[in-house]
Amino acid sequence: QVQLVESGGGSAQTGGSLKLACVGSGITISNHCMGWFRQAPGKEREEVALIWARGVPTHYGDSMRGRFTISRDVAKNAVYLEMNSLKPEDTSTYYCAAADHVVCGLAPKFFEYWGQGTQVTISS
Repeated sequence: QVQLVESGGGSAQTGGSLKLACVGSGITISNHCMGWFRQAPGKEREEVALIWARGVPTHYGDSMRGRFTISRDVAKNAVYLEMNSLKPEDTSTYYCAAADHVVCGLAPKFFEYWGQGTQVTISS
């Protein structure tokens, strides 16, 4: 059974930083495209960052590029999302996801496994 468990969410002020972690069980992340998505109330789930199974390339949503960094630790079977220069519009529930492919599709529909989500709230 595949499980993805996120941690590291919380509150920060505008301009601050947070780092999210996602640990996988029942899955070897180096065999899968891994990603972070987010969804705010009343909005569609959107791509935040993706990392291909071999570790490169990575891909970012337009508003995250230059501020967020996705990385992984194969030994820990974990994927991370470092978020800097946070803005109130980054407030959302962030989800870790895994696809049954080594290459990444750029939409939630290409991902089969999802974590429970972690809340990120940015105050102005």
